[in-house]
Amino acid sequence: MIPLSILDLAFITEGSSATEALHRSADLAQHAESLGFKRFWLAEHHSMAGIASAATAVVIGYVAGATKTIRVGAGGIMLPNHAPLAVAEAFGTLESLYPGRIDLGLGRAPGSDQATMRALRRDPASADRFPQDVFELLRYFEKPEKGQAVFAVPGAGLTIPVWLLGSSLFSAHLAAIMGLPFAFASHFAPDLMKEALALYRERFEPSERLQSPYAMLGINAVIGETHTQAQQAATSLQQHFVALRQGRPSTFPAPRSVSWNSQEQRLLDSTLRYTFVGTAQDVTKNISAFAERYRPDELLIGTPLYAQEERRKTLTGIAHHLMEK
Repeated sequence: MIPLSILDLAFITEGSSATEALHRSADLAQHAESLGFKRFWLAEHHSMAGIASAATAVVIGYVAGATKTIRVGAGGIMLPNHAPLAVAEAFGTLESLYPGRIDLGLGRAPGSDQATMRALRRDPASADRFPQDVFELLRYFEKPEKGQAVFAVPGAGLTIPVWLLGSSLFSAHLAAIMGLPFAFASHFAPDLMKEALALYRERFEPSERLQSPYAMLGINAVIGETHTQAQQAATSLQQHFVALRQGRPSTFPAPRSVSWNSQEQRLLDSTLRYTFVGTAQDVTKNISAFAERYRPDELLIGTPLYAQEERRKTLTGIAHHLMEK
């Protein structure tokens, strides 16, 4: 089986706090490490009551400090929200503290609304400068040239894998021409996955960082003792996603019986089509079929469940059915 990694959003569940959410992330990373998962990534989101990973580099440091071998990184840092130098310094610091274990994934979306962007003191047009900002950031990880006035300390001369993330063809093309690894957000925006994957592989240009294309695809997994139990657990993600798309984000909801109208059901069927729900045997069979069909180099798996023990069991089920083959 191909390498398997974890995407975590540090969900703040109903009735809990950010403190508890961050402790749960560290616990899940330790469990993922013990099972042999390759990476544990956290994502930047702002002004969302149900997500505690806004200060992503800080959370990465906390999780890396709680683990020993698993790679820990950003999936991703939304570069329009930050100066490239500041990102290079933050991840240079992380790499200096946890050498050989830090990944930096970069996204072009702001990860927030326009009001939050203004609160972050960012220009709404900054996403248009994404290619230039990525290039500038990569330069800060190179050894400074003689007479170079600005350089990252820590950061310069460190080997930190830089990924481009995307849900469209833009970042796939940019990752290809820059010779960088690419991760596609098929776990919530699957429509252009096949086209983006083909574009990336067809137009890839080798670089000093990467000699051949390396693509990771996102999926979600919800495992229960029975299919009915898993379907009930999956209602947390469904509620969360519908509320988010309707502009009313909240803490991550507990499972409950829900009834969706036709428009909401179409939204869920379309956007969450690569959310695999069922028993461990059924889910891992579907994951294997997905990997066989699309041939990613790695899978990034979200476990959007309300109960921590169910998240741990989902990882255990995946590991026992797939990693031991």
